[in-house]
Amino acid sequence: MDSINRFLFFLTLQKKVLFFKKNISQHTDDELLQYYVKSGKKEYFGELYNRYIPLLYGVCLKYLRDEPRAQDAVMELFEELLPKVANYEIKTFRTWVYRVVKNHCLQILRREKKEIPLDYTVHIVESDEFLHLLCEEEGEEAQLEALHHCLKKLSEPQRISIRHFFMEEMSYADIVEQTGFTLNNVKSYIQNGKRNLKICIKNQLKG
Repeated sequence: MDSINRFLFFLTLQKKVLFFKKNISQHTDDELLQYYVKSGKKEYFGELYNRYIPLLYGVCLKYLRDEPRAQDAVMELFEELLPKVANYEIKTFRTWVYRVVKNHCLQILRREKKEIPLDYTVHIVESDEFLHLLCEEEGEEAQLEALHHCLKKLSEPQRISIRHFFMEEMSYADIVEQTGFTLNNVKSYIQNGKRNLKICIKNQLKG
């Protein structure tokens, strides 16, 4: 995409997500998010989302490998997040939206039955719930190799539940609906899967 077309693309997105409000750009990410959750006014989330359009587009382009599809994915995600974002507990918007857009692109690839880039498991490494499973002194490559190996060692129900809960950020209820597992089983699969991963990863990294 040449510089002119790139500029026009971002301008189109900005028109779609930005709504006029005096001095709105002076607010921090946290303030904009809080204002949107409390008021439901789109201009707050529009300004917040607009700040990260270059990042989101870059992620989509990396995974989808097609400029028009990446553009569509960024705009589609905005529409999807508007009614949902208030339901999430978001500590840092940049980190959260990065994971969300990556999962959004992976879901597109799964629907189209396209090849998923190898680094899709980076999300699970980045998840706060899984950081304690990995040794800080090990490099990312060693971590990912251990994670790939240990995920394969899990039972199928544990692997499915772990993938849905951490990689795709699905709720317990969503996993129950998706898999047919009972709620108690889902919780058990996730808890036991985490424990088994911790043991396996530590052994792999020590070896």
